[in-house]
Amino acid sequence: MMQGSPDTAHYPSKSDLSILSMDVQRFTSPHYEERIRTMTVAELNVNLEETEGAIRGLSEELVLQLALRDELDFEKEVKNSFISALIDIQNRQKEHRGMIKRKKKLKGAAGTSQGAYLTTVIPYAKTGHPPSTEDLQVLTKILLAMRDDSDKVPSLLTDYILKVLCPT
Repeated sequence: MMQGSPDTAHYPSKSDLSILSMDVQRFTSPHYEERIRTMTVAELNVNLEETEGAIRGLSEELVLQLALRDELDFEKEVKNSFISALIDIQNRQKEHRGMIKRKKKLKGAAGTSQGAYLTTVIPYAKTGHPPSTEDLQVLTKILLAMRDDSDKVPSLLTDYILKVLCPT
């Protein structure tokens, strides 16, 4: 879904906005109706074509901006899901470590069978730029499987390593 970054997206320039402002002023001018009444059919047709062209251009720009907004909303949702899953795992890891310490003090036990995947480390290569939305989705899926202590964690990690960290 994320074709390009927001940095490469087209934002309306000041000249685009000033042209739009002039068009609005032209149509709201008190002399506009009087000027229209004195125009010939040919002049009206030219004016109509210009107006339709401006509407098409502005409509296209609106569609592009709405698509960009949707992409940014999706990216924000993915990032929020990742952060929530990460915080949830970190809290569960704290609880897990605390439980192990308490059991060691009470019984001298070496550990517990609950939370088998809470100590799993997800490899990550720092690339100098943040992970893509797709990578965050994969990482979130792994974190949620870890949180749920799912048997899918090893296969998800293997897929992540082979497809994201070491693609062929």
